[in-house]
Amino acid sequence: MSVSVIIPTLNAEKYIGELLESLLCQSIPAEIIVVDSSSDDDTVSVVKRISPDVKLISVERKSFDHGGTRDLALRQSSGDLVVFLTQDALPVNDRCIEMLLSAFEDPSVAAVYARQTAREDAPEYEKLIREYNYPSNGHVRCEKDIAKYGVKSYFFSDTCAAYRRSAYELAGGFDSPIESNEDMMIAAKFLHSGYSIAYEPRASVYHSHSSTLRQDLRRNIVIGRVMEKYKDRLYGSDTLGEGSRLFKYVAGSLIKKKMFIEFCAFVLHTGVRFIGNRFGKAQIMLGGPHENDSSSVKL
Repeated sequence: MSVSVIIPTLNAEKYIGELLESLLCQSIPAEIIVVDSSSDDDTVSVVKRISPDVKLISVERKSFDHGGTRDLALRQSSGDLVVFLTQDALPVNDRCIEMLLSAFEDPSVAAVYARQTAREDAPEYEKLIREYNYPSNGHVRCEKDIAKYGVKSYFFSDTCAAYRRSAYELAGGFDSPIESNEDMMIAAKFLHSGYSIAYEPRASVYHSHSSTLRQDLRRNIVIGRVMEKYKDRLYGSDTLGEGSRLFKYVAGSLIKKKMFIEFCAFVLHTGVRFIGNRFGKAQIMLGGPHENDSSSVKL
């Protein structure tokens, strides 16, 4: 089966060269497409320098949409299997794509996502969050698992994920416009359509954030809005219970390691994220802002 890799970018000069070089060395050859949202740094020139074979699509920054822009690039790709990566993800080794695509040996699998390992310079709490969300054991989940796992059934990440084109098209593709969580919402579509989604930890990328409190607040306002808008698709699942389990895991680990400054930072960031999430939900409940307003966040 043919493979395409799609990378949405915005001012990705810091990351895109290393990412493209890694992709060009993968054990499975693939068409590579960069869809750039009018970067004003050297992203485009770096892409052109790395390889003339990389297909470059340019879109206006104001028209970027997490679902629509990815769909635009997918429909200009040729692969039977389509991999999405974010600009700041980096495959751990040259078999990352090969391992990711191995999940499609199961014909019921519509999409699969990779393991994420925090970068070396990430805060300790960020490393623990990745450790909790991306364990060493893989899984395949279908609609019947929703009763057991709740909102975790829909957990999915386009940081590094692959889609079976035929299933994507049958499910109607990404929602558009959508501010965030396009990956989670299409995962729900797949589950409710009788497909399975997989997690393949043998495929791994380095990826983490060192976000400010302001960035956390803005991002979680957006996430809260999306979760409230699509709550019926998620069967009313709420993130509070899963969030509590994550908090206990990370906080407990930091205390055991006597990393009290990191513990305080984690508590502060968690509080800001919670406030942002609940505020975003309230905005939708009260008929407030919707997609693509001024609170939308980075790629």
